[in-house]
Order: sequence, then C-alpha cells, then structure tokens
Amino acid sequence: MSSTLASLVNHQVRLAARPTGRTGPENWQFTEEPVAEPADGGVLVKTLALSLDPAMRGWLNDAKSYIPPVGIGEVMRAGGIGRVIASKHAGFAVGDIVTGGPGVQEYASYTPEQVKRSGLTKIDLRYGSVTQWLNVLGMPGMTGYFGLLEVGEPKPGETVVVSGAAGAVGQTVGQLAKLKGCRAVGIAGGPEKCEWVVKELGFDACIDYKAGSVKDGLKEHCPKGVDVYFDNVGGEILDAVLARITRHARIVICGAISQYNNEGGVVQGPKNYLSLLVNRARMQGMVVFDYADRYGVAIAEMAGYLKAGTMKSKEDVVDGGIAVFPQTLNKLFDGENFGKLVLKVADE
Repeated sequence: MSSTLASLVNHQVRLAARPTGRTGPENWQFTEEPVAEPADGGVLVKTLALSLDPAMRGWLNDAKSYIPPVGIGEVMRAGGIGRVIASKHAGFAVGDIVTGGPGVQEYASYTPEQVKRSGLTKIDLRYGSVTQWLNVLGMPGMTGYFGLLEVGEPKPGETVVVSGAAGAVGQTVGQLAKLKGCRAVGIAGGPEKCEWVVKELGFDACIDYKAGSVKDGLKEHCPKGVDVYFDNVGGEILDAVLARITRHARIVICGAISQYNNEGGVVQGPKNYLSLLVNRARMQGMVVFDYADRYGVAIAEMAGYLKAGTMKSKEDVVDGGIAVFPQTLNKLFDGENFGKLVLKVADE
C-alpha cells in the first residue's frame, strides 16, 4: 500500500435506527475506518460531492420497494461524483472523474462486482460541472427526461404541470416541456422560487402553494385543463390537479415528498382518482433505473441544451462534508433547498 493511502481515514455515515416520521440524530452513526488499496479489478474513489434526494427517505423504510432498504449499520446509500485515487481496473485511471453510488462517506472502494452494479462511469466535465452532473446531467435530469417524454408523452401545444418545480427534477421537466413546444406551469413554495421558475427557467406560470389555493391557480393558469401532470409531491396537490385534467391526460407519479415523513408510513391516497375514469386518463409510476441503458442519449441531448443556453441547471450546494449530512437531508422536507440539493464533500 502506498504511504499516501495508508495515512488516509475514511469518515462515514451509517444508518443506526429506522426513523418513524422525520429523521433525527438518533438515526445516524458516524464511523471511521482506514482507507485500503482496491482489490484486483477494483477502484478507490475520493468523494467530491453527494446527491441528496427525497427518495433517500424511502430507502430507510423496511418495506418492499423498487430497491432494497438500507440495512441497519450500512453506509447510507447516496449517488455522487468522485475522483479515482487508486485503480486496479483497466477501465479507470487515477485522476478520472466518475459518477456512481459512493454512499455517504469520504472514500469509496469498489470491487469489480460493485463497479458493475453501481454503474460507475467516467464523466466529462467539458459537458458540465460536478454539480450539473448531479442535476440536469445526473439522476434528477434523467428522471425528468424519461418521466416526461416516455411516460408523460407530451405533444406540442399541450399544458404540462409539474409540482416541486424549483427542485431538481421539476426544473428539468418544465424546461423540457417548453423545448418540446408545450405550455409549462409549475407549482412551488414561495414567491422567490415561483419568480425564478418563470423569469429564469421560462415557465409560462408558477403557482405558489404557500400563498393561496392551488385549485384556483390551476383554474387561472390552465383554463383548458391539464394534459400532463408530473407529480413530485402527492397529497392535496395531486388531488387538486386530478380535478383539472383533460380527456386522455397522463399523470406521471415520480414521488410524493409531502408524504414521506408521515407517522407510521401512512400515505394519503388520491381522493379524486375517479377523474381518471371520467377522463379516460392514465396514472403511471416511473423509476429512473428502468432507463439506465439509455442515459447516454439523454445526457447528450441535455448537454447540448446546457451548452446552447436553452436549459439552466440550478444547484443548492451545502458545504461542510458528511458531518452535516443529517441536517442537510432534512432541508428537502422543509422546502429549504432552492434547486438541486448537493452536499460538497471535498474540493476538486
């Protein structure tokens, strides 16, 4: 082992106990261990930045889902960007910038099997910055791209509504809708976010759910109804939109952030679901991993938009490393983040 690696200590955040409702300090354990050389065919990565996403709260529940829950005592699952600092893998060299699933830790050692399973991939910073690779060019961007275009199937001239419009997925959905010739209406919390969504991202309108009735806002800004709804929040907002959908509307169920911290994991279901029947509409869930073999196509298209200036990528970057992970994660559920929430772990 090199003397440089031998001197390194890996600080980690592990799941100590499953939360009921909101996560707190009691749910996390801070650990450290020495950094070791990678195994044959493996790679050692220094974490630069981590993606913090609402889905993380669902991964903590011991319940059947599209991905196994994080185990008690395991390093918290997280996607991120890092730099290769040691490699015994022919496909990666020291200095490569990579994206994958390092977890909430300062160094991630990948075995050959983990390299494949995590989808560890080299990225080109000429296409976008580290934080943009966690946003428009990363998992949120892929979610917005495939969720809108493959599941929502928007057609030019249609009205697309997206909740969580100022968040990571929402900002991509609205901008893509405009690029595809649709009317884009966002739903977000607070005048600052709504103003940014309209003036900076080019949405046609944005409804401030904290300031008044979403139902009235939809009536005003979607006079002909909602053709495509991209749902990131669930709950009462989903019900309000269901009351305004058009014939053959498509509702994309991406997330339900308003429900994730409910006590006992009880989720409020849609009360206006019969609108689907009356309007012969479709409500469909989507999980981004289903489209992994096509990420390259979406990245190339979105990188082109970024370069041309027709798409923007806003990140809310929190400094402080993994020590501030617990309180930073809760920013998502308090609506405090403005843009894609990123935790900076180390300098490039």
